[in-house]
Amino acid sequence: MHKILIVEDEAIIRMALRKLLERHDFDVRDAGSVKDAISKHNLDNFDLIVSDLRLPGEPGTDLIKLATNTPVLIMTSYASLRSAVDAMRMGAVDYIAKPFDHDEMVATVKRILLEKSKSKNATPTSKSTVKSGLNSGIVGNSKIMQDLFKRMEQVAPTDATVLINGETGTGKELTARAIHTNSQRVNNALICINCAAIPDTLIESELFGHEKGAFTGADSHREGLVVAADKGTLFLDEIGELPLEAQARLLRVLQEGEVRPVGSVKTQKVNIRLIAATHRDLSQRCRDGLFREDLFFRLNVIQLQIPPLRDREEDIITLAKSIIARYCETYNKPALSLSPEAVDVMKAYRWPGNVRELENAVQRAVILCEDSEQINQSLLALNINLNNLDHENAFEKNISSDNTYSDADRRKRTSEPELSLEDYFQRVVLENEDNMNETELAKKLGVSRKCLWERRQKLGIPRKKRLS
Repeated sequence: MHKILIVEDEAIIRMALRKLLERHDFDVRDAGSVKDAISKHNLDNFDLIVSDLRLPGEPGTDLIKLATNTPVLIMTSYASLRSAVDAMRMGAVDYIAKPFDHDEMVATVKRILLEKSKSKNATPTSKSTVKSGLNSGIVGNSKIMQDLFKRMEQVAPTDATVLINGETGTGKELTARAIHTNSQRVNNALICINCAAIPDTLIESELFGHEKGAFTGADSHREGLVVAADKGTLFLDEIGELPLEAQARLLRVLQEGEVRPVGSVKTQKVNIRLIAATHRDLSQRCRDGLFREDLFFRLNVIQLQIPPLRDREEDIITLAKSIIARYCETYNKPALSLSPEAVDVMKAYRWPGNVRELENAVQRAVILCEDSEQINQSLLALNINLNNLDHENAFEKNISSDNTYSDADRRKRTSEPELSLEDYFQRVVLENEDNMNETELAKKLGVSRKCLWERRQKLGIPRKKRLS
């Protein structure tokens, strides 16, 4: 059983995180500060330390040096995201933004522990030797996926820029992680950022850093994510949403291997591998004047197309069985199988949310399955006549259960059964976007900024330009 130490000064968050990890069979201890942690525990006796960045007394990053043999996962609020870059440079294994999704936290912890186990058990190899096999967690026996795996294995050992195309939920970030893990840069950082999730006014500072006084609120020098990825890999998800000004700066990074922080006249040399991903047609965005053609050519060295789930029907049941086994183990459930009716429905469904939607449907079914060895059609809750319904997030569940909604919101939603989920979303956005920013609006809806952006794209509700 893996031992995990939580260092968090807020008692409610500390206990909630402890219970979450204990439910997943981890042996968990906790502390309220760095001083408390080192006085009560031997840090090297743990497999992982999960620490808040801001703590009373010493910051959580001090644990990185104190725990010489134990990886440290840093938790940080969105407002402190830039500090997370510093944490990565100081040696943190990864960071996760607060408030975090429970499934995201558990998945991150398991991934770190798995990578640590693989590293510990790996046989020594020369630096020029690349790991054999993808070891990526991507499942697929179809020819289209086997061809993709072969291309990934060819690309991974090189430093070539990779452009990953695919619909939402197909596994673009997982593909990027697999390429990094099987590259020569595996021992250096993989920095992931979603270009759609950061406001346009902050994206340049986040990526390229800034000098003190470069803009209002820039009270100190900050290094950006590009510098944090030096000698490692930078993964830019939804690169099609990158503003034109930031595109010009990124082009210089790729052409000259140097970065110039916002407000600075000096450049700094960097050595990064760039992996970008998008669900958009970048060539069309070039024609529309929304994406630089010269940057597109720089990105489009190696292109990987991740197929939607509907185009790899033979993989659906294989994927479902793999996910069932994982969640049965997670929730201490007996082995479950799919009923013939459930198999038929899964094959007939169009899966607009792709693998992410499949995972959510299977997870729900495993949780709800009682006194049976089979998951039936009703537990999957798939309506093959409503394939335009977006299942890839917890929006509908949040409306009925999440406490971020007011009583008035719930009454309004439940008292109008004829109002569809999309209609409700559209009405809330249009009624509130004039007096709320994207973060506030996402909080009201009970979803992440990324989810809000994805739904805007799907429903054709562009963000309003805010007057300065």
